[in-house]
Amino acid sequence: MLPLKYLLSLSPIGAPSLESSRSPAPERLQLTGRALVIGSVAAASMAAGVVGASATAVRHGRPAGRRRLAREIARTVARLGPTFIKAAQVLGTRRDVVPAWLCDELSMLQDDVPPMTATQGRTALREAYGDELDEVFVTVEKVPTASGSIACVYRATLLDGGTVALKLRRPGIGPRMAADLALLRRGAALVARLPMFRGVPVREVIDNLCESVLGQIDLGREGRDLGRLREDLGSVPRVLVPRVHPEASRPAAIVMDFVPDLAVDTADRCPPALRRRFAASALTVVYQMLFINGFVHCDLHPGNLYFTRGGQVVVLDAGFSVQLSERMRDLFANFFLNMSIGRGERCAAIVLESAIGVSDDADVGAFTEGVTDLVARSYKLSAKEFSLIAFAGELFDLQRRYGVAASPELVFPLLSLLVVEGTVRSLDPDIDFQETAKPILNRALFGIR
Repeated sequence: MLPLKYLLSLSPIGAPSLESSRSPAPERLQLTGRALVIGSVAAASMAAGVVGASATAVRHGRPAGRRRLAREIARTVARLGPTFIKAAQVLGTRRDVVPAWLCDELSMLQDDVPPMTATQGRTALREAYGDELDEVFVTVEKVPTASGSIACVYRATLLDGGTVALKLRRPGIGPRMAADLALLRRGAALVARLPMFRGVPVREVIDNLCESVLGQIDLGREGRDLGRLREDLGSVPRVLVPRVHPEASRPAAIVMDFVPDLAVDTADRCPPALRRRFAASALTVVYQMLFINGFVHCDLHPGNLYFTRGGQVVVLDAGFSVQLSERMRDLFANFFLNMSIGRGERCAAIVLESAIGVSDDADVGAFTEGVTDLVARSYKLSAKEFSLIAFAGELFDLQRRYGVAASPELVFPLLSLLVVEGTVRSLDPDIDFQETAKPILNRALFGIR
């Protein structure tokens, strides 16, 4: 660990922070320059990708060609940097407006990047704390314990001797991502005018996407969201959300309790009975957020959801969280309840009621009939045969086919279930998603929250 005075003595002044990017909008010249870079990278990458996908389609058929094209699109996104990776991850959930073959690749995008260098870490500390750093920490470890495209996590010691996790935003990333998102919004405005996208809520989808990405840049907001999740999930047995230290946190840094010995493979080394308990607890966490509190962590992949040998479920990283309106929380709970008891027509009505757009040529009757059939078939499946991912994929396909654009408020909560399903199934293949939900649904719809 390095003393703070040593860190500060070597710290160069960093790039402007996110806060500075929020006052005046990015200058037109900056946007033009960034647009040229994005355009050249995308054009060069996709030109080769389209040729390769076309050749694959000729040799192995159109489905193989589409898969190849989807992979090339994902690779292009990865080359464009963290803004586009984050945006593509969110867009990959919108199966109501994006073809399933493309969603499969976008949703799997990984932004595993090298950690910040020692120099970058010192710059990030200076950006976040300025001259106050030695008034908050005694030491900060030089090497991060975790790394992402937006931030890195360091082990640190507070003045009172407490060991904490310090999540630091990468220096200078705020203005660049703000510029990229401004370009995405301008591009969406142009695409929305094309005849082929008439009736598709392109601007609404991109605006919501941009807000989701911006929420992951603002670590001050994420710290408050973690505090909210800790409070909301405090009544759920065996669930831990690390306590945030707001007095030590900043808009570019979150300080929280350090949870030792977290490993993604802990559950693999536990007995079957404990694994089944993990599955039930993880699913209860999602249902509590969806049906009771309405504040939802939408990104509970294995890097944000851990298990301890003591039987606890640990929830981390609330950067991608959404607040449901009371109306939408009630609609989603009713949708899930009616799905679990086989009332397909009511499920279709709820989707239509919550939709942000129905195209001029939408076939509402065919959509309702399709959803009714889907729910009837799913209702008859055993717990082991039922797949929430397959159900959601077919539902979104029906929406896209018949011109019904789902509200992000309905899609993102469903995303939280889709993300966690694989983990829960691996822990307990026999778990019944619908039956496990019923007690919490009854509390949400008929009891006192």
